Amino acid sequence: MQFKREMSANAERLSRQFPALVLTGARQTGKTTLLRGLFPKHHYVSLDLPSAAELAEREPELFLAQHPAPVLVDEVQYAPGLFRHLKIAIDGDRHSTGQFILTGSQKFNLMRVVSDSLAGRCAILELETLSFEEISQHLPYPKQVGDLVHAIVRGGFPDLWRDPGIDADAYHRAYLSTYLERDVRQILNVASLRDFERFLRACAARSAQLLDKAALARDVGVSSKAINDWLSVLEASNQIQLLEPYFENLGKRLIKSPKLYLSDTGLLCFLLGLDERSLPQSPYLGAVWETAVFAQLRKQRDRAGDRSTLWFYRDAQQREIDFVVAIGTERHLIEAKWTENPSTRDSQDLQSVAQLMVARGKAPQVRASIVCRTPHLSVLSDGTRVVDLEQLRERPGSST
Repeated sequence: MQFKREMSANAERLSRQFPALVLTGARQTGKTTLLRGLFPKHHYVSLDLPSAAELAEREPELFLAQHPAPVLVDEVQYAPGLFRHLKIAIDGDRHSTGQFILTGSQKFNLMRVVSDSLAGRCAILELETLSFEEISQHLPYPKQVGDLVHAIVRGGFPDLWRDPGIDADAYHRAYLSTYLERDVRQILNVASLRDFERFLRACAARSAQLLDKAALARDVGVSSKAINDWLSVLEASNQIQLLEPYFENLGKRLIKSPKLYLSDTGLLCFLLGLDERSLPQSPYLGAVWETAVFAQLRKQRDRAGDRSTLWFYRDAQQREIDFVVAIGTERHLIEAKWTENPSTRDSQDLQSVAQLMVARGKAPQVRASIVCRTPHLSVLSDGTRVVDLEQLRERPGSST
């Protein structure tokens, strides 16, 4: 079973505009499968193979001679010395597009050498785990509560949906073990992987919450510097996402810290010890649902290749909005609620902040939505739209 990834059209378009295309993302999100399907005529080489990585790093000219363009180089972060020679090769034939297709699972290390050597020469995309829309290519879109819980707990790694017989717990346990042994050890010299795993589980318990580094340090029993370094590792390997507070000046801010989210709900549920039976009764249910909604918003943005930005809102008056989607002068305010029938009590902050934005001229077009388990699209008496995850795909400014 193969999944048609929603990013495919955007990747093809950018490959026709730039000499190089760089695709990042966590391990096992399907980067190689996607690109080998899109570029079947490109020669393929993986730097996961130590001998290939060593040749690319120590003798990049020989490596490129053995693997001439057009070429797809997997896990290119293992050979940072290759990038200077990629720049030379690109500059020698600047008008040829799509000649070098590159992937990497360690975003920060990769982006550093890309910005140093390939600035202006490459397009950069990030591939996440499967969205609900991508999963629904082979299964009904999860609308019933049991199906939705199943999709959230199983998560979005393609292998888990390609073979429904795979035990999700065993898969996530093996994924975590491989991640700790490979990415963590390679990016950072962690003295105790057991401490790092406890840190990762502590992050899972705080998904959809404000990032409090001091509390993390106390709970895990390590220094603040270690927490900063370890958070960078999780970001570098695409295991967490940080959501920044809304930036426009609407008065004094109470909150400046970002919110922390695990990238995949399946791995999040595994780290929290949740399964399909325990999730609906869990105190983490609201946070898991908000994490799922945030993942859908990110994937929709990446799929479309649009210029929207994502934020959260919280001010000195204790008004909170889970997500603010900004496109130009348009704003889409979104609350995530695990309910079938939200009321105007759930939309008070949405309407209050929407009126504030319009009154202060920060956004003449503001739309408010609650994304929940509603069986059908509706509108509350105050004008707030009630939508499910599938209907959430509509962009700000689209008709309802």
